[in-house]
Amino acid sequence: MTLLALDCVGKHHRDGPRDRVVLRDASMELDAGELGVVWGQRRSGRSTLLRVAAGIELADSGTVRFDGRDLAAQRHGLLGDEIGYCQKTLGYDLGLAVLEVVAVALLARGVAQDEARERARAAMERVGAASCSAMAPVELDCAEAVRVELARALALQPRLLVVDEPTKGVEMLERDEILLLLRSLADEGIAVLASTGESTALAGADRALTLDEGQLRSTAAPELAEVLPLRRAAGPV
Repeated sequence: MTLLALDCVGKHHRDGPRDRVVLRDASMELDAGELGVVWGQRRSGRSTLLRVAAGIELADSGTVRFDGRDLAAQRHGLLGDEIGYCQKTLGYDLGLAVLEVVAVALLARGVAQDEARERARAAMERVGAASCSAMAPVELDCAEAVRVELARALALQPRLLVVDEPTKGVEMLERDEILLLLRSLADEGIAVLASTGESTALAGADRALTLDEGQLRSTAAPELAEVLPLRRAAGPV
């Protein structure tokens, strides 16, 4: 069943005196348990596409539907609960340790403190970031920041996870592990939509998409002749 559907979505941004077309009749679908990756060059609009898909920005035209519901009408009730949005900047400098940062959104939703900490701790373990729990956010490297941001979203038990450029700035040896983590989350039934500027990050995607001059196409990046499966047979990532 289709969980996320974009139908002829258009989006414009002001670029000085110019009105720049970022998305032009962009359409795509993503099912529960699927990993979709959008490749595009810098300023291609890939981050804007994800923000529209998550309900952070509204489309100028077309429709975005989540589980059959118009996201424009219900985004405030879905974003942060059924839809998790991740970027590497945690945005917290309040003297909190990482575990508390992950638990904050749960506490804001009325979850009891002990339960919030337990769910935050479980999410940190799931993404392989338990060792970061007592650290300050500013101490995290790029790969750790990605994992912690994923934990913060996962603690809220979303059905759709939108991840903006999860491998950007991440050291080469860590990139495959991040991609394997996203693949494993999709295999557990979460729909995962990620963006990337690196063609190798398309490996393992169920839906490999290219965004160029506002056009979204269901084809891999030109640098990648074949999208190869990237799966582990068993065990947590």
